[in-house]
Amino acid sequence: MRDRITYVGLDVHKDGIVVAIAEGGRRGEVREYGRIANTPAALELRFCYEAGPCGYGIQRQLSALGHECTVVAPSLIPKRAGDRVKTDRRDAASLAKLHRAGELTAVWVPDPGHEAMRDLVRTRLDAVRALRRARQQLSGFLLRQGCHYGRPAWTKLHRRWLAGLKFEQAVHHIVLEDYIAAVEAAEARRDRLTAQIEAMLPDWTLAPVVAALQTMRGMALVNAATLIAELGDLSRFGNPRQLMAYLGLVPSEHSSGASIKRGGLTKAGNSAARRLLIEAAWTYRFPARVSRELRLRQEEQPRVIREIAWKAQLRLCARYRKLARSGKPPNVVTAAIARELAGFIWAIARRVPPAAG
Repeated sequence: MRDRITYVGLDVHKDGIVVAIAEGGRRGEVREYGRIANTPAALELRFCYEAGPCGYGIQRQLSALGHECTVVAPSLIPKRAGDRVKTDRRDAASLAKLHRAGELTAVWVPDPGHEAMRDLVRTRLDAVRALRRARQQLSGFLLRQGCHYGRPAWTKLHRRWLAGLKFEQAVHHIVLEDYIAAVEAAEARRDRLTAQIEAMLPDWTLAPVVAALQTMRGMALVNAATLIAELGDLSRFGNPRQLMAYLGLVPSEHSSGASIKRGGLTKAGNSAARRLLIEAAWTYRFPARVSRELRLRQEEQPRVIREIAWKAQLRLCARYRKLARSGKPPNVVTAAIARELAGFIWAIARRVPPAAG
């Protein structure tokens, strides 16, 4: 264990401190760092590292020791044009210099409970993608065999149709059963994870926000839990425009002088949350109404939350039809609706305090 520790020697004087650093182990390198001022600020350590697959363990460890540690957004680290030499040493030195200059953008660090919920909803998203892939593989096999089902798939009638298929080659029956088993296993995995999300939700500090968001169309329990698990505490956004920009739902821009050019969406930030909002935006193509299921979700919510949800329906449903009638492509229309939907989500979330942890 001692070999992993870095030892710092301080020769303290009233006007300064000489610092030397010794690596772990008896033969570790010992080097002089230099002289620093004998002030509390000079002895303060500030760490930073890029967000990545290693998670937030280092940040929590250093914070527990009383040090400031910033987790940096990798995509927002300034890069010099033409710099084509990349090494670990240069990356660490660059991070230290940029951190000193205040040029780094920090990411929001979730607490362990929130991170656990986010891992759970992401696992369910993986299960949904696996289910989609299994169904596509089965459909591809049937297409190669000339088997077509002209009605909605994956209903009871569709499964009965699958059971009644006949093939010339006996091995194709084995292939069919294997594909069906893969689909059923993926469905069971998705359902298990959905049940785990529902079971874990009451103990989550952001459960009240999830419940409030369910008053909106397109925001059932799993969708609302997934969105909040990905975005975290929305109170850190000072206004809805910041949330829209974080989700990458604002147009890109390249302007110079009197020339103003705007392009497609920036698609920055959390892609899973952005995709979920785009899917929810499709539900606003229908006229505004409160269905029985939606009314049941709204029963326990305060009047102010229900009013915001209804205002969102009235505006977004009308805007969807207006943009569609103007000839806008469907993907442009849904992106515009998703952007405004993010604003209503922000308005609801800021009125709901998190539960005590």
